[in-house]
Amino acid sequence: MKKNWLHLVMVLALAVFLNACKKGGGSGDPTPDPVNPPTAGGPIFPRKEVRAVWMTTVWGLDWPQGAYSMESQKQQYINYLEKFKTLNINTIYFQVKGMGDAFYSSPYEPWSQYITGTRGKDPGYDVLKFMIDEAHARNIEFHAWMNPYRVGTRTATTSFAALHHTIDASWVVDFPEIRIYNPALPKVRERLVDIVKDMITKYDVDGIHFDDYFYPEGVTLADQADYATYGAGISTIQEFRRENVNKAIKGVYDAIVATKPGVIFSVSPAPDINKNYNSLYADVRKWNEQGWVDVVIPQLYHEIGHPTSDFRARLANWTNISYKAALMVGHGYYRFGDPSAGAAFQSVDELQRQFDMSRLNQKVVGNVQYRALSLNDNKIGITNKLATIYKDPALIPFLGRAVAAVPAAATNVRIEGGELKWSTSGSVKSVVYYFADSKKEGKVLAITTASSIAASANGHYAVSTINVDNQESKPSDLVEKK
Repeated sequence: MKKNWLHLVMVLALAVFLNACKKGGGSGDPTPDPVNPPTAGGPIFPRKEVRAVWMTTVWGLDWPQGAYSMESQKQQYINYLEKFKTLNINTIYFQVKGMGDAFYSSPYEPWSQYITGTRGKDPGYDVLKFMIDEAHARNIEFHAWMNPYRVGTRTATTSFAALHHTIDASWVVDFPEIRIYNPALPKVRERLVDIVKDMITKYDVDGIHFDDYFYPEGVTLADQADYATYGAGISTIQEFRRENVNKAIKGVYDAIVATKPGVIFSVSPAPDINKNYNSLYADVRKWNEQGWVDVVIPQLYHEIGHPTSDFRARLANWTNISYKAALMVGHGYYRFGDPSAGAAFQSVDELQRQFDMSRLNQKVVGNVQYRALSLNDNKIGITNKLATIYKDPALIPFLGRAVAAVPAAATNVRIEGGELKWSTSGSVKSVVYYFADSKKEGKVLAITTASSIAASANGHYAVSTINVDNQESKPSDLVEKK
């Protein structure tokens, strides 16, 4: 009797979870662009999804790994992009501001030491423009990853680096292991907004991305004087800290919308919702509910069934509080093949199971792997597994705000002399779909600026167009090659 009762409870719990996944938890708006739009008896078009990777630059971890010549840096980056292209990865989150520094010429923060080995030294080329152009040339989106507050780190035997002349000493606070911009100061929030506005004005980035560092965890915060100065009307010092971060997030969002609304704003919080709220003073639930972030990417780095940070439970929780934000999943890709990560991460099946679970969730619009170097390491063949998961290209769903006209559909789609041909109008790319069987799900064959492609296989083809916002036109009727 007890065994049957437990079985019933488990079945009911699973049903509730799956229903939450399918319905967005009953609490969020539908995604702006269906990840697999219904076709009412027609062909089944493949799922749209963001397929992304984080590229870490602090300490040169993923790039440039201590390579300080322009030629070697460019080649290393191109090698990454070619790897991503082979894997059908369509988005990178590249860290452009990790330590109160910049990977471009900024009036607000110095050149990063991880480019040349010396903080503030001009590398002699426009690093960011090169990176963005090379990514876009391969149909890969480039999102600029920033740490909003961190200025430096130190160990027990090292000291913080001297502050650059662009950073006012009164704006920073030192802790045993980290130096940060003081989140309580209005001037700090203004500086953060100015940095973002400068970035999106000068560079063609597709998004601005913040990581999970807000107030530092595990330190004593001596901010009573700040509370007395700036906290009028706020009942507790904890609420004061959360409100400081809220103002920063809303300020950045408002600046993006006012300056370059096509840019997507995303945040990748820690996996524990309560930890974000109580320790990092990041009220991510409120940001999602108010629509201050376009995409939320919780870092779900543990396995399915973990005793305290279960991937399944975390995904359900974030589904329920994603609200207006589109939801993506951050995976602990670096853990695969690491003996200290536990038994689950010694098998590539864990990644497949996590993808299966996230793809069942209609709120989830993509997946991000941490981090780039681990794709090259390919421990236990994990990148081979990712290649099978991403075996065909995928369209990025429409996220954020529309700035371009809705794309006109492709016309005169036909097969001539072994080629699929079509016509387009406006500034669009074309998406070629292939269906071996018109009653089964097809695949993306190509995303291209061309107006023809070899139709080598028998079957059915369709063509649509997409604009710079990733809005897609209605696909053409199928044309058949026999």
